[in-house]
Amino acid sequence: MINLFFVLLLATSYLLLTTPTWAQCPVCIVTVGGGMYLAKKLGIDDFLVSLWISGLNTAISFWAATKIRHRLFGSPIVLSFLMLALTLVYFIFTDQTGGVANKVIGLDKIIFGQVLGMFVWFLGIFVDRKSRTLNGGKILFPYQKVVFPISILLIFTILFKLIFKL
Repeated sequence: MINLFFVLLLATSYLLLTTPTWAQCPVCIVTVGGGMYLAKKLGIDDFLVSLWISGLNTAISFWAATKIRHRLFGSPIVLSFLMLALTLVYFIFTDQTGGVANKVIGLDKIIFGQVLGMFVWFLGIFVDRKSRTLNGGKILFPYQKVVFPISILLIFTILFKLIFKL
């Protein structure tokens, strides 16, 4: 009985005492992260998975930058490079990089995919912002901020998949 009371008290206080946040689609971020884990388990090429993991990291960095009130670490670019470095450290120390057969255009698939994925996501953000300036500061269509980076990343994914038969 005491455990049930404690659970009800905890749930009630959680609902009453929390404040809403206005995040940039955290559900999407979690979904993409879970999807990338599943893709790797299904045997999808490391390069393609790395592209999307890096895109996810960059999206998280741009979201986190809106929450951080620090001059240096509040920059989405700095956070993106920090996330890239931390992810690469993880892949390197878990021996997922450096395989002789795990290369595309002479570069390690995971490292190249991580770096390219971040810059492709930057390109998507640039295209979004440029289209707004050309349109008088207005968006062209709903969810454009999400559609441009994901679409450009998808185009790069398909191009590499077809060109290098990954």
